[in-house]
Amino acid sequence: MERIYLDNAATTSLDPAVLEAMMPYLTKHFGNPSSIYSYGRESRMAIENSRKSVAKILNAHPAEIFFTSGGTESSNMAITASVRDLGCKHIISSSIEHHATSHTIEYLYQNGEAALSYVKLLPNGHIDLADLESLLANSEEKCLVTLMHANNEIGNMLDIHAVGDLCKKYNAIFHSDTVQTVGHFPFNLRNTPVHFITGAGHKFHGPKGVGMLYINENVKIKPFVHGGSQERNMRAGTENLYGIVGFAKALELATTNYENDSNYITELKHYMMNQLNKNIKGITFNGDPTGKSLYAVLSVSFPKTEKSEMILFNLDINNICASGGSACTSGADQGSHVIRAINNNPNQVTVRFSFSKHNTKSEIDAVVEKLKELI
Repeated sequence: MERIYLDNAATTSLDPAVLEAMMPYLTKHFGNPSSIYSYGRESRMAIENSRKSVAKILNAHPAEIFFTSGGTESSNMAITASVRDLGCKHIISSSIEHHATSHTIEYLYQNGEAALSYVKLLPNGHIDLADLESLLANSEEKCLVTLMHANNEIGNMLDIHAVGDLCKKYNAIFHSDTVQTVGHFPFNLRNTPVHFITGAGHKFHGPKGVGMLYINENVKIKPFVHGGSQERNMRAGTENLYGIVGFAKALELATTNYENDSNYITELKHYMMNQLNKNIKGITFNGDPTGKSLYAVLSVSFPKTEKSEMILFNLDINNICASGGSACTSGADQGSHVIRAINNNPNQVTVRFSFSKHNTKSEIDAVVEKLKELI
């Protein structure tokens, strides 16, 4: 069977139009953006045009957009700066955050730099907003709230405006890991009460190794990486020129085609849910897949049997790419911390399927047929 790729929440294929936009900056326009001669000025112009493009799409100001190596660096920078530069001595987060967030806040807590609280989850995996307000209201210290916009394993989407309004009410800093939604969801940052959001190019058919951090213009922080004066003295190191150009082009394409692509992918997700329900007994879906959920992610728990315990391995040898929860921990024995937090059932095996515009219903039919054999 030809390989079927259903792990687009982990990474996506590079769009040929993005590669085409990047190629001149891999070959002809290779100057260091810090150099003052023409080669350098061409590179600098490409970066600043990319920044303007990203800012326009997100309805932010270009001065609020900083390019990084990806979502992990962006979240580390925002969280660490909130504690060390903005006076947040109490971090409020959840038990289902990406490790880029969870490991950073645990480090700061263990280092004695901030207290740490976890907001309760509702049975469907959504954040309990009443509990969040209670934590904010009862905190004696200035708070950082760090909650992801869409969960990378179960797809649940946060009401980012409701959380932002609570943070405003209690004078808290709000960072949202939006790696799964930038490029998949329209943003209007002028009207979104958030201090920091993050993005990663490879989640929406852009290149790996490039990301962005939005820092609201009213927030003043110190550099996270020290060295040269790149990114307006905020992020030292020679810029990833072709990556930045690729990031901006991929975001432009994703935004232009958002309506068609999101409708098509939503249809694929619901089609797979229906086919699984029809063909395999005893399955459950994690999170809120038909409600406030990212259209590209479907988390499925299958009954544990001798055969299904090896499901990911068997999918792989049948040329089907999917992940057990998050691909970021697929090599770890402990399994998914997200699934443990919302559905700690030892008699189930969980697989995350995540879709892109390149997937088809015939691929889903083939996967469901194979799953019938493997369960």
